[in-house]
Amino acid sequence: MFYQAVRERFAEPGARGLAEAVSRAVGEGALTGGTKLPPVRSVAAELHLSPSTVNAAWQLLRRAGTIRTDGRRGTVVATPGAGGPGRYRAALRQTTGFGLDLSTGVPDPRLLPPIPALHGLSPAPASYLDEPVLPGLGALLRERWPYPAERLAIFDGAMDAIDHVASALLRLGDLALVENPCFPPLLDLLDTLGVTVAGVATDASGMLPDQLAAGLARRPAAVFLQPRALNPTGASWSPSRAGALADVLAQHPQVYVVEDDSAGDLASGPLLSMGTRLPRQTVHVRSFSKSHGPDLRLAAVSGPATVLDPILERRLLGQGWTSRLLQHLLLGLLTDPASIAAVRAARNEYARRRRLITTGLAAAGIELPPGEGLNIWLPVADEQAALLSLASAGIGAAAGTAFTVGPGMPPHLRLTVGLVTEDHAVVAEHLARAAEAAARPIPR
Repeated sequence: MFYQAVRERFAEPGARGLAEAVSRAVGEGALTGGTKLPPVRSVAAELHLSPSTVNAAWQLLRRAGTIRTDGRRGTVVATPGAGGPGRYRAALRQTTGFGLDLSTGVPDPRLLPPIPALHGLSPAPASYLDEPVLPGLGALLRERWPYPAERLAIFDGAMDAIDHVASALLRLGDLALVENPCFPPLLDLLDTLGVTVAGVATDASGMLPDQLAAGLARRPAAVFLQPRALNPTGASWSPSRAGALADVLAQHPQVYVVEDDSAGDLASGPLLSMGTRLPRQTVHVRSFSKSHGPDLRLAAVSGPATVLDPILERRLLGQGWTSRLLQHLLLGLLTDPASIAAVRAARNEYARRRRLITTGLAAAGIELPPGEGLNIWLPVADEQAALLSLASAGIGAAAGTAFTVGPGMPPHLRLTVGLVTEDHAVVAEHLARAAEAAARPIPR
């Protein structure tokens, strides 16, 4: 099967030609995820190539994320977006060999505020009987929250919070609506819970209200939304879009809304929430990972008592609470003038980097809709060809397939352009070439 699939697509001799043939076979489904590749010497003999040429092709494919080493199984096809936990691995997989890896979605560590020495925090001695939320942090967050929160809790990051909330609200066979495209770990989580997922189309202002209305006709149990810097597109709600979505959701009071404000303080868009109009339906999650450091593992959550109280009571039987020492640290970062200035500077710098890349793409004829945050959602002619083109230039990217829900989405790549610190025009040129790259035609 392997040789037939590759021969049919092998248009140009050499390492790049072989890599393109394998890449296209994967993209067209002729080679599926988990397919084991023959030994290098066997491929070389069968296709009349040198082993070094095959090795060079395999290196290109590894850098593009098309193949991977799987222990004793050897080298196998690693198709992203195959569903299940593979989405999470595809989106967050560490890649090697790139001079510039834009596949990660992580913040630039050089733009994070410095962490003060822990001994300088001088937290009061803690006991098992203390309040789970540090009072000072809770008061500060309530002041800065987009609406009066009935309950406020701290969890170990946004996905920890969403995991608890989704597990409490959803049952096997329930339907959930998500943005399309969407963050892959959320899709994995819902799949693990046995929840059916339906994607709702988005534009530069987030989920489309008329499409949401159509999805709500299917009687979902919950809708998952990203108010700002939607991962992967960078879309943020406008006040009018937030109002239109609230109008639609208000007609379905039995449906819960789970908001993931993962961009947090790095977003410049207005702080909006369905909770302003629909507090009985809304759970709002705000993460501090991208703005203050992924290793803080902290997110604040608000919601109605009927939703959060059972979750917090169940949590007392396990972890109990999120470290108050880390909460002290976050409180210090949120109130320290130098830390506040550092986060503001990071927000401006990410916006500058994004603007330089999108301006370069526009000069090449690729106009992207407005957005903010660390990522862009780049339309491409062919996903595998685009990944291979960037890998050849030493640039890593995330395959868009992992972010999409169902068929019909045109091919895209997600690129964390917030990590591009220099040579933005050159990087934009590489991205434009990758966007136009198409798999070579099959020889007849």
